[in-house]
Amino acid sequence: MMDKYFEYRKHKTDFNTEVTAGVTTFLTMAYIMFLNPFILSGEFAGTDAGFFDFNSVFTATILATAIACFIMAFYGKTWPIGLAPGMGINAFVAFVIVAGLGYTPAEALGAVLVAGIIFLIVSLTPVRAWIINSIPKSLKLGIGAGIGLFLAIIGLEIMGVVADHPVTLVTLGNVKHPLVILATLAFATMIVLEKKKVKGNIIIGILVFSAIAWLPIWGWTGYSIEGGSGLSKFNGIFDTPTYPSYLFQFEIGKVLSAGGMSVLFTLFFIDFFDTAGTLTSVANVAGKVDSKGKVKDIEKAMLADSVGTVAGALVGTSTVTSYVESGAGVKAGGRTGMTSLVIGVLFLLCLGFAPLATSLPKEIDGAALVYVAVLFVRNIVDIEWNDIVESAPAVLCMIVMPLTYSIANGIAIAFITYALIKLLSGKYEGVSSAIWIVAALSVINFIV
Repeated sequence: MMDKYFEYRKHKTDFNTEVTAGVTTFLTMAYIMFLNPFILSGEFAGTDAGFFDFNSVFTATILATAIACFIMAFYGKTWPIGLAPGMGINAFVAFVIVAGLGYTPAEALGAVLVAGIIFLIVSLTPVRAWIINSIPKSLKLGIGAGIGLFLAIIGLEIMGVVADHPVTLVTLGNVKHPLVILATLAFATMIVLEKKKVKGNIIIGILVFSAIAWLPIWGWTGYSIEGGSGLSKFNGIFDTPTYPSYLFQFEIGKVLSAGGMSVLFTLFFIDFFDTAGTLTSVANVAGKVDSKGKVKDIEKAMLADSVGTVAGALVGTSTVTSYVESGAGVKAGGRTGMTSLVIGVLFLLCLGFAPLATSLPKEIDGAALVYVAVLFVRNIVDIEWNDIVESAPAVLCMIVMPLTYSIANGIAIAFITYALIKLLSGKYEGVSSAIWIVAALSVINFIV
């Protein structure tokens, strides 16, 4: 039955290859089940006041991932894609929408839901192609790299490598702390394992060095937890899955106000271009790009992705998006939605591992976040550095995001700068109307 539905022969693959590809992609993106609840729950801030509940988000993350993967498998059935709550977008939800703007979890989920519905509508119209083709390549790459630097400063603070300072704003943290040292070793291990092409390098680094932190051998350091001699408390491995308490718990009133427009725009923008970039890169590896540069069946993949975002918001987590790690499964031979189906099933099998997730030291979670940041920042190699008109707005975007602690500010300032440079240099002919519209909306947003 699977052979008939996914047409293995037509796509030059088979059941065993698709399963192997699914397992490969799962191992490369399994870290999200730990990092997403860590970020949305406010663990990075040492408090859960006003943030999401960790265990609920852990369950929601897995359910949203599985649902989105199943939609991709059975609707976008020629795409071997893994989907899950996106890194960068979850940080925007936690740091900006919840912590910065004071949204409740229900209001934040309402914003994610509305942005997902907009994405879904756009995916059904020609507007999708118009938007994708309108944004200059350098701006797309600069935004991706800027998100990477935003994640990096967050990750370094969580690791303890960077600390707050009243005068210089940031300074070196307590690098003598054993957990900071273990986190640094975890980061280095992830890099080395990737270099050696070991699948699941992130999850291996997290679990191995977390296990070292749990060992009852650290009493002599003076940094052990109260009542024990380990650096972090081990809460167990498996338990009955927690009910996703944010299921259908969303409020859309606040995001539909004038002040919510920038939130909606940012959520939509990041998801839209992250998805487009991921699908394009995976399509190149999978041989889905024709001689004219057109990606085959991208409409189905975009639609499946947008439906996944809506489903994720309803379940109770931040924006779901396609994962570039899917390329690992494609390289392993994955060519159909069967790969996505396997990914979804494997995530479902992890539903009861919340106790393990809560046992991970935040410093080591931070190391994983810095590693993911490195993957984002690699975008800068393709920026048009020889043309300062193209590269300057991209660089400004990269700088503004981490220094203002806002992805939205980075995107807005990049568009405003790009439009100004084109206007003042007299090179405004050929610039898409989308640039002027976004730039104008960004100026209005700053004024309001």
